[in-house]
Amino acid sequence: MGGLSVLFNIPSLEAQNQLTQTNNSLQNTLTELTTGSRINSGANDPAGLQIANLLNASVSALNQSVNNANNGTGFAQVAEGALSQVSTLLNTAVTLATEAANGGLSSAQSSALNTEFQSLLAEINNIGSNTNFNGTSVFTTASTYIFLTDLASSYTIAVAPGNLSASALGLSTGGANLTLTTTTNAETALAAINSAIISVGVSNGNIGAAIDQMQDAQNVETVESQNVTNALSTITSANIPQVVSNLNEYTILDQTGIYSLTEANAVPQNLLKLLQ
Repeated sequence: MGGLSVLFNIPSLEAQNQLTQTNNSLQNTLTELTTGSRINSGANDPAGLQIANLLNASVSALNQSVNNANNGTGFAQVAEGALSQVSTLLNTAVTLATEAANGGLSSAQSSALNTEFQSLLAEINNIGSNTNFNGTSVFTTASTYIFLTDLASSYTIAVAPGNLSASALGLSTGGANLTLTTTTNAETALAAINSAIISVGVSNGNIGAAIDQMQDAQNVETVESQNVTNALSTITSANIPQVVSNLNEYTILDQTGIYSLTEANAVPQNLLKLLQ
């Protein structure tokens, strides 16, 4: 141990250094307690911060993918509901065509059946052209692709309602709708209506499968988001009981450090007493 010196107050320097370290630790502890996070800057844990940033981005992508799947399901359900209504219209058309194909009807009766049939076809056209989701036409030749990702990988789910009109369903030829004005025409129309019912059923089945796929994807993405969030919490969350314990420790060390520094600074003054 060195002797006492008036040129250099080594105990004071040591006390200052230790007090600075204690203050830094105390400030970090207070920050952890305030934010609830153990990583509040890159200096706390550079590797942990990088991993946390990637996990944060992954959670954001997963949560938005869940929203994408939700929106896609809504889009598909709108299409499914519209097609269900078309199926109801086609079933009514079957009744009309079957009745019109029967002999013994007067001209007025055949005309009345045909008028109702034409109204059904017009309503099918209206459904096809006016069904929208979020301002976008549902029934088009283009598929709608639902994008899902967790950043590491991504994929799409296609929803393809297709075009919907009397023409697309084979209920018109050469730009003119089929009619029920004669028994022959009614029989022709009945066969076309049967094919249209099959076509609508296939479309509805495909849309239903897409809805199932999106709902499954939504469940998977939700669980993955929860798991990634849990991993993120493990990396970044402060251990509050330990932080409180550290706070008590550093608060005491700060107080004792100030006392020690005061005593160390008094040493040179004590040396002057030797000159008395």
